[in-house]
Amino acid sequence: MTILTDHACMGIALVLARRAGSRGEVPVGALVVHGGRIIGRGYNLREAHGDPTAHAEIVALRMAARSIGHWRLLETTLYVTLEPCAMCAGALVNARVGRVVYGCPDPKAGAVHSMFGIPTDRRLNHRLEVTGGVRAAECATVLRDFFRARRKRARASRRGGRVVEGA
Repeated sequence: MTILTDHACMGIALVLARRAGSRGEVPVGALVVHGGRIIGRGYNLREAHGDPTAHAEIVALRMAARSIGHWRLLETTLYVTLEPCAMCAGALVNARVGRVVYGCPDPKAGAVHSMFGIPTDRRLNHRLEVTGGVRAAECATVLRDFFRARRKRARASRRGGRVVEGA
């Protein structure tokens, strides 16, 4: 039996994030694990689906719920490459996920530690265990490289399609 460590699970989430990036989506990947088994996977699909809720976490949660046949994802862990936003953090609470593990923080929209602490807020009916910073540098690099390439393409298109080296 293979033991899925936080490090290994984040590696799978990174593969999913890169898949999203190769499809023009912001490269965020997520998976849900229960009892040592992956029951949900997802990556951002907002552009492909035209759906503002198609974040990696939501896609993975939906698959996990279908997999077990219930919306309560008790005793599960969600792994995600970027700290969840308010919508996704709220979904984790509502789905009764037991633990969230994220890669890099999101200082502009993170709702786990950076801006808010939704999963650990004592006023809510459910709280999650939170682990941040797993493979943070790798997760941040995937995002940074994606946005750098996107800015380069935008500059090239403004120059009439010419890519200027070093620009």
